[in-house]
Amino acid sequence: MNYEERLQSWVGRRLSEPRRGQDPVNVPMIRHWVEAMEDDNPVFLDEDAARATGRDGVVAPASMMQAWTMRGYKASVNADSAPPTGGDELVALLAEGGYTSVVATDSEFTFERELVPGDHVSVEERVESISPEKTTGLGTGRFISTIRTYRDANGEVVATQKWRTLRFRPAEKPKPKALRPRPAINPDNAFWFEAAKEHRLVIQRCADCKSLRHPPGPCCPQCGSFAWDTVESSGNGHVYSYVVNHHPRHPAFDYPLIVAVIELAEGTRLIANMTGIEPADVRIGMPVALDWIDPDPDLSLPVFRPAGPRSQT
Repeated sequence: MNYEERLQSWVGRRLSEPRRGQDPVNVPMIRHWVEAMEDDNPVFLDEDAARATGRDGVVAPASMMQAWTMRGYKASVNADSAPPTGGDELVALLAEGGYTSVVATDSEFTFERELVPGDHVSVEERVESISPEKTTGLGTGRFISTIRTYRDANGEVVATQKWRTLRFRPAEKPKPKALRPRPAINPDNAFWFEAAKEHRLVIQRCADCKSLRHPPGPCCPQCGSFAWDTVESSGNGHVYSYVVNHHPRHPAFDYPLIVAVIELAEGTRLIANMTGIEPADVRIGMPVALDWIDPDPDLSLPVFRPAGPRSQT
């Protein structure tokens, strides 16, 4: 049989032998449950209140049906040493197809009668259907529907549960690109990065002697004045010097990475990346024009491309 036929051969088969709960329905476990769930319905613990509703005595919450047949802590931690079941075989077959992850999707109960103290419940589970392969937000997988039948000690059905899970191959999630290293912003250079967010390349100017300076600083190196303003650069310039970075690599950058010292038409220089050109084509003295990149919503930076028509590279 091919893989699909092997999967579908499980439809109608029992996943495990009927499993009897470790303990009969009992009031102490009911008490623990209703306290944990903050369920104050008196029919679960008060005999008189239960009889007042026409019942013979207290009953177990319907939501406990599955709990009465759970295998318990010891069996769970020793699961690897337990004899394999049909469920184990089906899980292994699904894993063979790459469906290694699981999530429960829905559970639908039908109750035939309420459980009362002394009932000893057993459960068996059969496969109802295995869907064709489906594409979901979690990944590609198959919906496995089973029917769990709960019986009392006399073999009478007390409830059935339609249980559906999705066994899936986890979807490959693209890793978000790393953020560029954050600039060290301080009171002396914050104005420059604020202007960059507006795609304006500004140059600090001494308010007294009118000399331009970059990088920004608190004091004019020419006259010592602390007064300053800014002018906006034309964005034209030329390559004063450059290097091509290959290593060490940072995940936020594409390599090879051209890092250039650009001399602006206004006379100041700044370090920036170049774009729209192959490293082998960069020349010292070549004219460049300003461009902008926005690596993430919180950062805008100037880059430079060869002057003239925009390159398509």
